[in-house]
Amino acid sequence: MDDMELKEHFSGKIFSLISCTADELGLECYAVGGYVRDIFLNRPSKDIDIVVVGSGIEMAQAFGQKLGKGAHVAVFKNFGTAQVKYHDTEVEFVGARKESYSHDSRKPVVEDGTLEDDQNRRDFTVNAMAVCLNKARFGELVDPFGGLEDLKERTLRTPLDPDITFSDDPLRMMRCVRFASQLNFYIDDDTFRALERNRERIKIISRERIADELNKILLSRTPSKGFVELDRCGLLQLIFPELAALQGVEVRNGRGHKDNFYHTLEVVDNIAKVSDSLWLRWAALLHDIGKPRTKRWDPRLGWTFHNHNFVGEKMVPDLFRRMKLPLNEKMKYVQKLVGLHMRPIVIADDVVTDSAVRRLLFEAGDDIDDLMMLCEADITSKNRERKQRFLDNFKLVRQKLKDLEEKDRVRNFQPPVDGAEIMRVFGLRPCREIGVLKSAIKDAILDGVIPNEHDAAFDFMLKQAEQMGLKLVNPA
Repeated sequence: MDDMELKEHFSGKIFSLISCTADELGLECYAVGGYVRDIFLNRPSKDIDIVVVGSGIEMAQAFGQKLGKGAHVAVFKNFGTAQVKYHDTEVEFVGARKESYSHDSRKPVVEDGTLEDDQNRRDFTVNAMAVCLNKARFGELVDPFGGLEDLKERTLRTPLDPDITFSDDPLRMMRCVRFASQLNFYIDDDTFRALERNRERIKIISRERIADELNKILLSRTPSKGFVELDRCGLLQLIFPELAALQGVEVRNGRGHKDNFYHTLEVVDNIAKVSDSLWLRWAALLHDIGKPRTKRWDPRLGWTFHNHNFVGEKMVPDLFRRMKLPLNEKMKYVQKLVGLHMRPIVIADDVVTDSAVRRLLFEAGDDIDDLMMLCEADITSKNRERKQRFLDNFKLVRQKLKDLEEKDRVRNFQPPVDGAEIMRVFGLRPCREIGVLKSAIKDAILDGVIPNEHDAAFDFMLKQAEQMGLKLVNPA
């Protein structure tokens, strides 16, 4: 890309007004960081970072006034930054600065600095490039560390000594792995060795920040790359020991099992091909998390992992709590899919009965489609015939799900005879018998004994109640 092509990327109204504002205030002004990097990578980016040699806040306020109606300026004095939102574009302004760190904190002592100082403090060479926006030098690339060459080589390297870069702010280690995953870049050898040497420093980083980077890795096109790099440099054991524990193959009497770590990463990559959902990807990452705790050797069967789905389901809340992930419906969704992920596989491996499919539909509810996606992604067998047999059976399960839902309306099932009606008919107060009758009605519908209709359920209830010795008080 030559200078003229680069200038064209800064030809819109936003950059014209930034340039005009900077010159009127007599301030040096540069576009920096990810926005510049992504121009060369042909990646779309709406968030623009601007470094001002001087007051970024003053620049943002003047720029906001020039934009006029529709511009919203937010000032963060403690950080010396300001953000201007205009329609669907965000521009962040910060004064050029130099930083110094103490060993026990990633919060730097900040001083005003030059553009060179600001580029020195950047995490990677590809994020340290700057493009001047002042009229006299408009569109000029300032690239002191060879970031453009590293972009061509698809390499991540720190501008200064990587040990200092990572020790000063250990979150940069997570960012390094995340960028490698998002951009499909190679981590430079010296930089990677510094990741290994400084990995213990990650302990001063908050769980929220680590979780944010893990989420970004999971949302990348090939999430496995990020988790393999985390494992290679030793960070995974420190931030996510349960995932690291999936690694390895144990062989006894010539019988081994698959490496559940790499199997899990294959499942996550499979899901990434068909869904952008972060929480479905978390479900894929955690679907076998209970296997290390349930691993047993059986002389007849070989290695077994009985009930690993239920153990994994119980592990999810503690994992989410420790990682500061949301403990709301998103967590419950992941829990549900981890707990149910074996059910469609068991059904598909046997005769696909209406009863089994009804029960699956009842328990999965609106998440049934995501569950089926997870189960299809979970078939990673290298035996082509076996894999195809499962996938063919899954098609049959999906068709039965569709047919039975249309016929029986079992998804998000509500019993046609509820507890209030049972209490009224038999003159009962809340008691165990009500639950027994409700369960019997539910099971009869799911097993196909009666249709999912009120009159059929009511008649069935009367017969069950008679066997239990209950007497009618208020017959319908």
